Amino acid sequence: MELFAVPDLPEIRAGHDIAALVRERVDLRSDDVVCVASTVVSKAEGRCVDLEDFPPGPRAREVAGALADHTDGETDPRFVQAVLEESVEVLMEAPFLLTETRFGHITVNAGVDRSNVRDGDVLLLPKRPSESAARIRSALPADRVVVTDTSGRPFRHGQRGVAIGWAGLSPGRDWRGEPDRDGRELTVTVENVADELAAAANLVAGEGDAGTPVVVARDFEWGAHGESDAHFRDVESDFVRQAIREWSPDW
Repeated sequence: MELFAVPDLPEIRAGHDIAALVRERVDLRSDDVVCVASTVVSKAEGRCVDLEDFPPGPRAREVAGALADHTDGETDPRFVQAVLEESVEVLMEAPFLLTETRFGHITVNAGVDRSNVRDGDVLLLPKRPSESAARIRSALPADRVVVTDTSGRPFRHGQRGVAIGWAGLSPGRDWRGEPDRDGRELTVTVENVADELAAAANLVAGEGDAGTPVVVARDFEWGAHGESDAHFRDVESDFVRQAIREWSPDW
């Protein structure tokens, strides 16, 4: 598999047609996977906002106060209000906000970001990333699109690319029922290909001021495996989330 960044993309702003910008710069093939950073998807969809649009309510002020007690500086309650409005559940309030977004992604601050934002105070994640991926895909020769984000992972330092939306592929490659090298049948292995493609793309796209938010994965082969549509765990099978719900920190 080969990965390369789409070169010379302009600063993306509200109303930009990401698919058209990519088509102008790369001769895509039908089996390519186009990985697009959520930041530019959000910018094109007008998700740069001012914190003045989020007057804080009592809950936001309470959470901001709790965060301030466990950090070195004050937390803007307007920022907390934005996070709350982008979330369906708050799993942790301190020492950081861990929430579930409206499309099922669990991440810090509901993905509300302050970096690389020129047209507002903060950038919100796309409202429905898989629908965004489908719109981009419909205007490209490539059959598969993944919307990526950078996210931390429990039990690990640092961040890596993850998939928050996809179109034209199933997120999981299902190995269950296939034999291992010793002939034993695999019973639980479902490979999260969408996340692996997002992580690979992130290595090429870079972080900070790299300015290469779209990466093409070429010659990726699915192989003779089944598919799985599972990506975000539901509450019933997410034992970590259940444990966090029951956890009461003793500060």
